[in-house]
Order: sequence, then C-alpha cells, then structure tokens
Amino acid sequence: MRIEPAVLENAWVRLEPADAVDPEEVRAAIDVDPDAWAIMVSTAYGASFDRWWANRIAHMHSGGGVSYAVRQRLDGRIVGTSSLHDQVPEHRRVELGSTFFHPAVRGGPVNPASKRLMLEHAFASGAVRVEIITDAVNARSQAAIAKLGAVREGVLRRHKTTHTGRIRDTVMFAITDVDWPRVRQSLDQRLACAGPLK
Repeated sequence: MRIEPAVLENAWVRLEPADAVDPEEVRAAIDVDPDAWAIMVSTAYGASFDRWWANRIAHMHSGGGVSYAVRQRLDGRIVGTSSLHDQVPEHRRVELGSTFFHPAVRGGPVNPASKRLMLEHAFASGAVRVEIITDAVNARSQAAIAKLGAVREGVLRRHKTTHTGRIRDTVMFAITDVDWPRVRQSLDQRLACAGPLK
C-alpha cells in the first residue's frame, strides 16, 4: 500500500494536495471557530496556523500521507482540510482525519463528498483498514463519523494530549475493505439525495 498525492474530485468538491495550494486560501477557510479548535490535538487558529501548516506539509513530504485542501465546486473556494495520514504500509492501514471545515459548509454534502473521495483513494491504493478517530468529548464529530458508516470499535483511554494540555480519551472508528462496498453504497445514496450544490 502506498497512498500518493493526487487531485480527487466529484460533483461537490475538488481535493487538492496541500503542497499545491496557496496557504492563504486555507487560512481564510479554517482560521475560524476558536471553540471548535479548542478541543483539537493541534490548532490552526490564529498565530498557530503557520506552524500547523508547515507540519502538515512536512508530514506529507516525509511520506506520512496526504493532506488535502477541500475546494467547493460551487464557487471554487477552499472550505476546509482533511488528510489521509499516518499510513502504515506494512499493515495496509491509514488514518483519515485532521478534518476541519468552515462552519458555513458543515452539515451539507461537502464532508461526505470529501470522505467518499478519500476512502476510494485509500482502498484503491491497497488499504485494508482506514481508521477515523475523534475526541470522546466531541459528540458532533462522533455522530458525523458514525453517519459515514464507520464502525465504532471502542475508546482509547488517556490516548492523546491536546494543544491546551488536556489529556483526552479517543473514540476509535474504522472502515475496512470488507466494509467498504456497504459504506460506498450508503455514501453514494446519501450524496444522490443531497443533489448538486446550489
């Protein structure tokens, strides 16, 4: 398994490898909503953006995975970021995460459309397991992950330390290659019901 940078697109979004976009477009999309950033492991809010962005690019260039800027097809604006990161080729495993969307596009087709593309790319690249994790206190994120069709596998206690110093419990979800046909069909039906962006 080797997940390579590639532009991914469908009717709703175009995912562009982060090292090929203007970071100022990304900053405009995600340097918002400090309450949401407050519970994240790392933060791109305010003065932290430049260091956060540099870390994403360095992780990509070290072979750790691919960070994406998510461009909304409707108006061509970058509206968030997401990543296939921490890939473990020998076990054909990768994590889908580091996702943050501008509040204006939350709850619509942008997130499922983005996840549909990244999951397809991961499994087409040979992954047998895609992990999606979130903070145990982040009920909204857990609901969104479950809605994708990922299987909740349990809680990793005192698993990570956030940028504020809080030690968090992590809820582990995963989608395997066995799950993927079911998840893909569900996402395709969900997006068909969403219709085109207007």
